[in-house]
Amino acid sequence: MVALGNPGPEYAVSRHNAGFLVADVIKEQWRLPKFRRVGRSLVTQGMRYRAPFILVKPQTYMNLSGSAVTSLLASTPLDPSSELLVLVDDLDLPLGTLRLRARGSAGGHNGLKSVEAALGSDEYARLRIGIGPLPDDAPDQADWVLTPFAQTELSQLADLLPSLVDAVECWMSEGIEIAMNRYNRRGTTE
Repeated sequence: MVALGNPGPEYAVSRHNAGFLVADVIKEQWRLPKFRRVGRSLVTQGMRYRAPFILVKPQTYMNLSGSAVTSLLASTPLDPSSELLVLVDDLDLPLGTLRLRARGSAGGHNGLKSVEAALGSDEYARLRIGIGPLPDDAPDQADWVLTPFAQTELSQLADLLPSLVDAVECWMSEGIEIAMNRYNRRGTTE
């Protein structure tokens, strides 16, 4: 799994770091070892469903996330089309919703564009975490996604976290198709 976000305390609770926030919750709930620096990423790993897995938080900034995926593939033989899940924020999804996809376009997301360029393909699963919509009075989309969540927004995200972690578990244990059928139908916090 690769969680997309930006390094540094100034971005810790920014909308663009929703992927990192989910990765941190997974690490805690699954009692994984502390993230450690490996190349240009923070990495932890564990076993789930009798299979090893790696959880990666690139430290390259969002627009260069693909270089972390390249490093991961160089050190860990895996098939991105079935063994890679990218955790990513999505401005087109309302806050409090999630969407799993088996493949697809980057949808204007520069982190996903970088991953696709590194893989040479859009054939990899992604868990999109809703951070939208962009407010009418937002001066600039690129700046807005870098601002911190408001307290009420953090509460909405916190309500969604159990479903996000469950969706990741389902992807790991039952595959992307079943996970999409189960979690895309619900889509929102219940």
